[in-house]
Amino acid sequence: MGGDDARLRAVVSLAQTMAAAHTPRGSWRAAALGACEALGGSFAALSVWERGRGRLRVLVNAGERAEGEEEFPEEETYPVHRFPEITEFLHERWAGGGEPDAWVETADGAVGGAPCVGVRGYGRGYCQQRVAALRRRGRGCCVVAPIVLHGRAWGELYVARPVGQPVFGREDADFATVLAAVVAAGISQTERLEEVRKLAFTDPLTGLANRRAVDVRLDEAVERHRADGAVVSLVVCDLNGLKRVNDTHGHAVGDRLLERFGSVLSRCGAMLPGALAARLGGDEFCLLAVGPEVDEVIRVAAELCERAAELELGDGVACGIASTGDPIGPVVSARRLFRLADAAQYRAKAARSTEPVVAGRDGEVIRLADAPPRSPHDRRHLRGSRP
Repeated sequence: MGGDDARLRAVVSLAQTMAAAHTPRGSWRAAALGACEALGGSFAALSVWERGRGRLRVLVNAGERAEGEEEFPEEETYPVHRFPEITEFLHERWAGGGEPDAWVETADGAVGGAPCVGVRGYGRGYCQQRVAALRRRGRGCCVVAPIVLHGRAWGELYVARPVGQPVFGREDADFATVLAAVVAAGISQTERLEEVRKLAFTDPLTGLANRRAVDVRLDEAVERHRADGAVVSLVVCDLNGLKRVNDTHGHAVGDRLLERFGSVLSRCGAMLPGALAARLGGDEFCLLAVGPEVDEVIRVAAELCERAAELELGDGVACGIASTGDPIGPVVSARRLFRLADAAQYRAKAARSTEPVVAGRDGEVIRLADAPPRSPHDRRHLRGSRP
């Protein structure tokens, strides 16, 4: 009974740990580590079946990793034709309503009800890749449990023990099947939370980040700047002529203009590694870059202005830049950088400039940002509600 109690506690712990994870990576790691501990393994991996690419992609390697195994590998993949059980055997076994079973393999071959032995003519060749991997990495056995999500094979949970440790048995495989079901539930919850999070931080019209996402990222960027001096640059854009387009052609056409400019902004933002492209609301957009030198940001912003001027509708874009890489004074808050970039954008708009206006390279921009708003029009561009 003690063993059953321990396994029940392990199941509860796995579910709780996955539920407490705040990111997909955290959830994957919790799944692998929890299953590894529950099954008395030394190593565990979680992989997803990418149908469109015909491959299993490893999401996380946890526990005692072999040489060359990364915790979160960028590109550790395996063609599914090497492991056809996920695409063929599993489907035939449980597509009619049954449950997928886990199986055990050893460095000497498959045991414990492995699907590749004597099932509908499939031969031992289907196990050779896993057996070879066990030998290559000094592991003696593994248990493989398919993960099923929304009625479809999603991927697999893999737990291994080193050479010299007891080989997994049928009871371990059955327990791994239970753990895989718990992992599937945790992954489903994580995916739902990610979808909610995506909606909360995404502009629905353009698909860019929204104002909330910019607030969060800019606060983090300024903290990093204060900690290690990282260059933080903010490009604020105002799409010219949107009201005229709306009044003349209708809001549907205006929305297409916003979408088109959003695509241009995203394309230009990709020239700055890690930059965040966002729509702040209405006709206002921004790019937030952390790391690139200010001259590179200005170059990209200039190209953005050029591309915006080439759009079929609208009248180009007014663009202002503020960067900690320029002499703009101490930036102790996100609000300070936002006001400077906004003031530079206001000056670009007032001057009908086809080039970006840069705070710190024009003293008037600094004074404008520091001065209190003087009119309703000014307040629109320098509103105190911005961070």
